[in-house]
Amino acid sequence: MQLNILDYSFIVGYLLLTLVIGLWFSSRASENVGEFFLSGRQLPWWIAGTGMVATTFAADTPLAVAGFVAKNGIAGNWVWWTFVSGGMLTVFFFARLWRRAEILTDLEFIELRYSGAAARFLRGFKAIYFGLFINAVIIGWVNLAMFKIIRIMVPELNPEIAIVILVLLTTFYSGLSGLWGVSITDAVQFVIAMAGCIILAVLAVQSPAVVSAGGLTKALPAWMFDFFPTFTSSSSGKSITGTVALPFISFAAMAFVQWWSSWYPGSEPGGGGYIAQRMMSAKNEKHSLLATLWFTVAHYCLRPWPWIIVGLVSLVMFPDLPINQKEDGFVYVMKAVLPPGLKGLLIAAFLAAYMSTLSTHLNWGTSYLINDFYKRFLKKDENEKHYVAVSKITTFLTAAFALYITFFVLDTITGAWEFIIQCGAGTGFVLILRWFWWRLNAWSEITSMIAPFIAFTWIKLFTSITFPFSIFVIVAFTIAATLIVTFLTPPTETAQLETFYRTTRVGGVLWKKVSINLPDVVSDTGFVMLFVDWALGIIMIYAILFGTGKFIFGDILQGSLYLGAGVIAGSLIFADLNRRGWNNLN
Repeated sequence: MQLNILDYSFIVGYLLLTLVIGLWFSSRASENVGEFFLSGRQLPWWIAGTGMVATTFAADTPLAVAGFVAKNGIAGNWVWWTFVSGGMLTVFFFARLWRRAEILTDLEFIELRYSGAAARFLRGFKAIYFGLFINAVIIGWVNLAMFKIIRIMVPELNPEIAIVILVLLTTFYSGLSGLWGVSITDAVQFVIAMAGCIILAVLAVQSPAVVSAGGLTKALPAWMFDFFPTFTSSSSGKSITGTVALPFISFAAMAFVQWWSSWYPGSEPGGGGYIAQRMMSAKNEKHSLLATLWFTVAHYCLRPWPWIIVGLVSLVMFPDLPINQKEDGFVYVMKAVLPPGLKGLLIAAFLAAYMSTLSTHLNWGTSYLINDFYKRFLKKDENEKHYVAVSKITTFLTAAFALYITFFVLDTITGAWEFIIQCGAGTGFVLILRWFWWRLNAWSEITSMIAPFIAFTWIKLFTSITFPFSIFVIVAFTIAATLIVTFLTPPTETAQLETFYRTTRVGGVLWKKVSINLPDVVSDTGFVMLFVDWALGIIMIYAILFGTGKFIFGDILQGSLYLGAGVIAGSLIFADLNRRGWNNLN
């Protein structure tokens, strides 16, 4: 893939733009850790929400979606579409609560909610475990994806050196500008990445191979365009050489269990990690809710369609790609259809997707290491300038550790996605319920982290149970173990529970034992309508998702019906929010 001067102009221009933004916000980020990690809690909803979308738009995401489509048709995307339920739960039940808690990180929540030595241990352990080790693995996989793209698209470059330079550049501007710079560059990067992918999709469907075949709908089997899966009792779906099918057990695990039970980066039950960070950085509760709603709409309804189209085109242009290389079809389409100049734009788009994910993870992981470990346990009484300086140093150290993981560890890891899902299965039960049930304590959450590893090890060593059926077993064991430990250990101290309730005003019948002693606290009500809004939100997302797809493929009638249903559901949601008063979201 030979690049000309116009291509390199796009790439260099994008990289310079990110540096300018980082330098622009550097002085503001240096004021205090609140500015560095939460943008002074002043982000408007569209910046905070777009940052969430940009972060989950990694360099490998378009390739992964194209791979799902190439192997199992459009319905193959139910692998991740099932997370809509969890996303909407975060919008209506948790976005306001995270902002209301007035904490710097979601790990700080632990000592707001729990008490005693167990709470201190849990906070410190999770700061190191997630902020350094898990975060480095995530960054490492993102690095490897970009490594693969550079190797295929720009073979004249040394991919190892290119990755190191990109990591250093991203670390420089994210360490310099904090979340302000990260958020603004995320917004810019999202626009660039989406524009590039849309242009690619348009050029792909206009390519001679697709046009001469009469268009996508004539070139490919009809089942490839079905939005809903056809279930089989088999343990694996068929490839494009047969009918599209998903095993029902796989769909059931994802649709009914995985979305609320398993911890996974960016889709944490109850909202956590960098999603919680963006909610807590919003101007107020209203902006937090709207940011999360915009993220969910953009994440599921708008962003994937260019990738899906390119995945379908790849089957027409490169039908003989082996099944384990279907994801590479996305890159091969780029090489085949992009004219000079636009090749550079698409590379810049992938760089934008990659760097937005990398910068957020560096800032988020550093917030854990500084606020929840260094400041909490090592240096409690230093001034803000000190903590900001240490944050910048830690950002570079985290990046260096992630590079080590990238080049010297990750090539020996297989099945990382399944491993993370299984070893976090059941944890979501506590991450959700800890907000709404007073009896859960720090030992409950510790148990919910340990139990999945025990169940996973037992399954691997002594049974023939495979993923995803293992999810059902691990979740059942984890919840049972968590409840047993909860009732065998003392509850959180009453004073701590009352402080938490006063701060969050969470409400609900499962807090009655505490709230009865706090008659002056006006707590949240209307949980029934929140569940109604949640259900309407799910309908809205799927209706807009499918309506957009129907319009793209020329079915105007069905597209209009889907979009009409989405508009009605959205109108009912906003009518209810207005009825309850936006002024309550302050």
